[in-house]
Amino acid sequence: MKNPWLQFILLRVGSFVVAFAILASLRANIFLSALIAAILSLAFSLLFFNRQRAKVSEAIYNRVKKNDELGADDPDSDLENAILDEAEGKN
Repeated sequence: MKNPWLQFILLRVGSFVVAFAILASLRANIFLSALIAAILSLAFSLLFFNRQRAKVSEAIYNRVKKNDELGADDPDSDLENAILDEAEGKN
């Protein structure tokens, strides 16, 4: 899978669904089951999904770096930023 965002999200949601299904099958309170499943999903993510989290972090860094170098994809935003920079005396 090429998209690190999709892979990480699917792993997180999948771990939540599995934990929730197990807890719900034990006839636990549904809200308590959801809360515990969310906590377990977070713990699994922190302990076992380091590589996927690193890839997502790298994708975020590359996207921010690209936007800083090339400007935002929106020309109106670039124009507004240029006007604000001139007004503040940065240019």
